Amino acid sequence: MLSVWRNRTYRRLFTAHAVALIGTGLATVALSLLAHDLAGDRASAVLGTALAIKMIAYVAIAPVACAVACRIPRRTLLVATDLLRAAVALALPFVTEIWQVYVLIFVLQSASAAFTPAFQATVPALFPAERDYTQALSMIRLAYDLESLFSPALAAALLTLVSYDWLFAGTVLGFLASAALILSAAVPGPDPDDGPARPAAGFRDGASYGVRLFLAVPRLRALLALDLAVAAAGAIVFVDTVVLVRDHLGRPASAVSLALGAYGAGSMVTALLLPRLLRRFDDRAVMLPAAFALPLVLAGVVALTAVAPGSWSWPALLAAWAAVGAACSAVLTPGGRVIRDCTPDADLPAAFAAQFSLSHGCWLLTYPLAGWLAAGAGLPVTAAVLGAVSLGAATTALLIRPASSPLPAPVRQTA
Repeated sequence: MLSVWRNRTYRRLFTAHAVALIGTGLATVALSLLAHDLAGDRASAVLGTALAIKMIAYVAIAPVACAVACRIPRRTLLVATDLLRAAVALALPFVTEIWQVYVLIFVLQSASAAFTPAFQATVPALFPAERDYTQALSMIRLAYDLESLFSPALAAALLTLVSYDWLFAGTVLGFLASAALILSAAVPGPDPDDGPARPAAGFRDGASYGVRLFLAVPRLRALLALDLAVAAAGAIVFVDTVVLVRDHLGRPASAVSLALGAYGAGSMVTALLLPRLLRRFDDRAVMLPAAFALPLVLAGVVALTAVAPGSWSWPALLAAWAAVGAACSAVLTPGGRVIRDCTPDADLPAAFAAQFSLSHGCWLLTYPLAGWLAAGAGLPVTAAVLGAVSLGAATTALLIRPASSPLPAPVRQTA
């Protein structure tokens, strides 16, 4: 896997992406604490809405950004979005109203929705060989898992020295460092100075084809159901951790980082074990049991939140969040393999674009559900409802894709 590091451009782009992810992770912790300061025990509702806005930006802005990325130098787009994200992070500590949080989050995530597809489109150009490209993708996935573990731990350490407002400063530095690294890299991509760009298909047609592909192929419909199972379990982690830790368990702000870090640790350990596991079992044998583990863990969260906290509550929460992270990683990591196996090479961009939009659509449903249920009905009801959604989604995936499901031969997209 480390052979891809011989590519100088990839090293710099990967490092830029990893640094930006760490900055985003610091902002996630800081935003949770900012919401708690602004809204008190209704912080989960604020976070649920803010994260729903993030998903709206991802679903709505990403196709437009992909069309733009085909027409301007890719390095220019990446650097511009990093600078915009740094400016938003710089403004967040100064907000005094909840609506200001929502506006800034939309701008921040719109920039991220432009950055991510442009970054993903750059990697295949760096590695024409499929083996190298697969290794590069594995490294990127590991970066997400490491960020889930490292950012909360770094935030927890910083919170022992400074107030959470300074975490936003770390976010700004992360985005600025990312922009500097990208500027120093020879980023391939369309450049108007090199001559007229090849006309690209409209993003509406490409996205429509990808959605039709997902609806037509049973294995991809099952993958979408598994994405919903992950979104239901993950939403309670990202939305309700601050309320569960601060209000239910009465622990300090640094404990929020540790709880999120437990989720990241579970995800990372699973990501490291999966290559060996997937050599012995097929994707279905790994993904479905992991999906059914999610509602079981959430049933334990119902019990955890329904009784008065005791000395056992904090270790139980850490174990539950680590288990959710492990199961989510076991479902999400093989997803790219499923898409690759089901899709002709010419149709992979449309398939991955559709999966990006549809999976984030799942989070768009579960984020506000986790926030408003926790604020209105309490944490036990929230865990029960999201557990039921996760169970229903996992069961749907099982029914859609039986063990004997053959590899499909989808119709290729025509011009």
